[in-house]
Amino acid sequence: GIEIPRGYDDAIRLDKLHGHDKWQNATKLEMDQLHEYDTFHDKGIGTAPGEGFKKIRVHLVYAVKHDGRHKARLCANGNLTEVPIDSVYSGVVSLKSLRTVIFLAELNGLETWATDIGNAYLEAKTSEKVFIIAGPEFGELEGHTLVIFKALYGLRTSGLRWSEKFSLCLRDMGFFPSLADPRIWMHRVGDHCEHIAVCVDDLAIASKDPAGIVRALTDIPTKFKLKGAGPVEFHLGCDFFHDEEGVLCFATRKHIEKLVASCERMFGSKPKTSKITSPLVKGDHPEIDTSDLLEPKEIQMYQSLVGSMQWAVSLGRLDIATAVMTLSGFQALPRVGHLERAKRVVGYLAKMKHAVIRFRVSEPDYTDLPEYEYDWEQTVYGDVKEDLPTDAPEALGNYVTLTHYLDANLY
Repeated sequence: GIEIPRGYDDAIRLDKLHGHDKWQNATKLEMDQLHEYDTFHDKGIGTAPGEGFKKIRVHLVYAVKHDGRHKARLCANGNLTEVPIDSVYSGVVSLKSLRTVIFLAELNGLETWATDIGNAYLEAKTSEKVFIIAGPEFGELEGHTLVIFKALYGLRTSGLRWSEKFSLCLRDMGFFPSLADPRIWMHRVGDHCEHIAVCVDDLAIASKDPAGIVRALTDIPTKFKLKGAGPVEFHLGCDFFHDEEGVLCFATRKHIEKLVASCERMFGSKPKTSKITSPLVKGDHPEIDTSDLLEPKEIQMYQSLVGSMQWAVSLGRLDIATAVMTLSGFQALPRVGHLERAKRVVGYLAKMKHAVIRFRVSEPDYTDLPEYEYDWEQTVYGDVKEDLPTDAPEALGNYVTLTHYLDANLY
């Protein structure tokens, strides 16, 4: 693996140790971008920033991306500021809503593109009155008083400031938020609606002309810097592709590969896959396991595996949902047997990693199902009418048949 620096001095140490300058180049790129976005206002050395400003610190966070790129990000120590009285909550699109948007795109012959906005937070101004004394990572500005002008990562309100800025831009483009999920933005175009699903700075665009929306986001006055804009292939942890029948599918292959690699690092070997045909053994009862309790380090491993498996369920691996929910109940004090069961689930995922969910948009044939007319007049409900919203947007696009599965015991 690659050792990750814990700070700027550690980045220099690792570069010297390995005879390269990758971490320093990543730091320089980040600092250059901060200056390009006019993130700080330089007050010089020993100059007061102004009345009401609070001194905080910043730190560099380093990482290696999935393609091997070395990444640096300057973050503010927002924990040093007062907790805002007003809410600074900024939501993200739910995975369910994202899948609905992609289904509607397939249903109505739209293209689905994915992209993300580079340095998104720095596009917005901060309302917080904070400053720093520049450290050695700032080069010639070391020791200068710098007032933070943009919504730097780590500040308490930065997420909300960016959300407000981007929402205004989308409204100017004619989009409006969905009543079902405010992070889905809609825009009527003729006989259909195009959609943008927003997860902070990651966008999924469903349109007959997604390139036009990308141009609108990158042209004046917005001038956002979009990265990787194109037909969706990987988005929010999901792999997207068309199968041999041309049906759009989404899978969790990359996430499972990372999970298997983590398991191998933890335990020194890959999870067993032979003879595993289900997440847990039929008739298994983890709640009556009497094996030894795990050691603290092993508990962390168990919690890490369960957390990764929970995300796999969120991404669409519904086949392990029951097993993961069962194992999640033992995270506080798991036993050796519970850890072995978690390894088995990982092995099952590794064996079945090619399982996908397909976006089939042909209408199901329910002509053989009987239709019943119910007379509600003689029930406790009386003569009732369906309560429909008055502000719902006009229904557009192709027809959709909803299929509901009910629990017969619980009606």
